Amino acid sequence: MNFDLITSKENPLFKEIRLLQATGSKGQKARMASGQALLEGIHLVQTWVGDPGLKTLLTSEIGLKNIEISQAVYEHLEICPATKVFQLDSVLWDLLSDLVNAPHIAGLLELPKSCLTPPQSISSLDGDVVILDRIQDAGNVGSILRTAAAAGFTQVIALTGCAHLWSSKVLRAGMGAHRLLDLHEGWSNQQILSAVTAPLLAATAEAKQNLFSLKQELLHPVAWVMGSEGQGISEDLMAQAKGVSIPIDPRVESLNVSTAAAVCLFETMRMRRS
Repeated sequence: MNFDLITSKENPLFKEIRLLQATGSKGQKARMASGQALLEGIHLVQTWVGDPGLKTLLTSEIGLKNIEISQAVYEHLEICPATKVFQLDSVLWDLLSDLVNAPHIAGLLELPKSCLTPPQSISSLDGDVVILDRIQDAGNVGSILRTAAAAGFTQVIALTGCAHLWSSKVLRAGMGAHRLLDLHEGWSNQQILSAVTAPLLAATAEAKQNLFSLKQELLHPVAWVMGSEGQGISEDLMAQAKGVSIPIDPRVESLNVSTAAAVCLFETMRMRRS
């Protein structure tokens, strides 16, 4: 099968891909404006094989010689025959990927509706929620998304100031967890307080309440709030939340936020299973 070739970095699609890859607000604006995110690498593409939201695949002559890549491409085409496949000149891959020796495969994925729905149009969000308060490290955000999916928490809200949930780094760290989650972002503290119906539990080192002393609270829907690495949880949310601490050796100042999230979410899961 012959795929359309892209040989110039001036190609409009190649330029769009580079915009989607941009870090910070520039990349976030590009992704929200186009309603698309870039999936880089074989693992992420395999996660979305068969999903009609994956409308464009990008590979190269070298890529198609890789059994895993060609299998993913043709399997996806079989299920979603309208998918467009572009073959990039191998030199362009070096411009596209910051991963050394990365496999030559990527895809453009339509962002799900939950991501594009403005927060003001959601009057109520029921059930368990994970709330990310201005966590800026993309690796931490992606790790928390992966942990949330593994612990059965499917709703995640990122407040304004968080790393963009669909950035390349967050997607890589999430390892495909995005497909299992309802993701909302760009929320304000006020929108959290008015829409989230579950009680807020804020993970904070200063709290007197010990995570392992929580019993009944964890058997019902909860909204775990995880704060920014430097600033912690905002005052507005802390005022309405129950602070919960994780007991650690006093010689250690604190836990990384993604580790703290893992402990809190899996303790919630453990209590419900017991």
